[in-house]
Amino acid sequence: MAVTGLNATDSPGPGVAVIRALRESPDFDLRIIGLSYEALEPGIYLRELVDKTYQLPYPAAGTAALLERLRYVHAQENVAVLIPNFDAELFNFIKLEAPLRALSIRTFLPTLAQLDSRDKLHLPAFGAAHGLRVPASHVLHEAAGLLPAAETLGWPLVLKGRYYDAAVVHSLAQAEVAFARLSTLWGLPLIAQEFVAGQEINVAGLGDGHGRALSVVPMRKLTITDKGKAWAGITLEDDALLALGRRFAEATKWRGGFELELLRTPAGELLILEINPRFPAWIYLTAAAGQNQPAALLRLALGLPVAEMTGYAVGKMFVRYAWDLIADHTDFQQVAALGEL
Repeated sequence: MAVTGLNATDSPGPGVAVIRALRESPDFDLRIIGLSYEALEPGIYLRELVDKTYQLPYPAAGTAALLERLRYVHAQENVAVLIPNFDAELFNFIKLEAPLRALSIRTFLPTLAQLDSRDKLHLPAFGAAHGLRVPASHVLHEAAGLLPAAETLGWPLVLKGRYYDAAVVHSLAQAEVAFARLSTLWGLPLIAQEFVAGQEINVAGLGDGHGRALSVVPMRKLTITDKGKAWAGITLEDDALLALGRRFAEATKWRGGFELELLRTPAGELLILEINPRFPAWIYLTAAAGQNQPAALLRLALGLPVAEMTGYAVGKMFVRYAWDLIADHTDFQQVAALGEL
């Protein structure tokens, strides 16, 4: 198995959680290969979870550079299945699905059309096409668009990077500062989204690619970080959330893991804030609650049968914590210099 997303920081990638879930599956005896982008991604040094790590070129390097590196990794490790876990890398991995299969490396990913349709830039059109409620939004290519967007959407509004990060702003001055920060970090365009007050809820799901949701697990955020990431959460019993997850998979024929970021208004209405095209960082909670979505995705990638999962433990909680992971400087130097550990 090869898994990306090893940056287990205050804004964690899903990789470590995916690996924890895979390790708990009784169906497989796995050698886990970590795929990293930075030499200080904590998952590299979690030796009990990751057997060996190789660094990848950044997504901006393109598909040719990625394929060349994966050929090298495959020659060393004979990778059977690869699970990418970052939004920004998915385009390249989906484009390489056929060349990877020629190497006998299997994936189970959404199609390019599915990936594009749920992009934050296209979320309003996506909601209209599938009858799903989403907040109003404007695409911003320059800071001059902030004031017209605010005149339409009202204050406060939410500024979002295309792939990551967001800020709630209450004035034009705050918006200009946030615009500069987000555009510097993530590039343009940004998205200005209508601010809606309510309870934040997330749904993790797994689609079989034919319109069926094989697993849907909803979670309510109990604590969030300053980046809006869940630091604690609890599984919920809620038929409306389960129905929404199944409806999304049916409407899109989604293939692979997904996360719906939702808001429940005081009136009880559900709005979709974002649709993430991969497992969330809290995905280990699904395994702890009885529906191991990463292990099920591995079975799908291998062409093995997966039955629809229904029951799960309600009231199962996760709480993240900071942990000082001790490593030797020679390990870091090896990753930084040689690109593998």
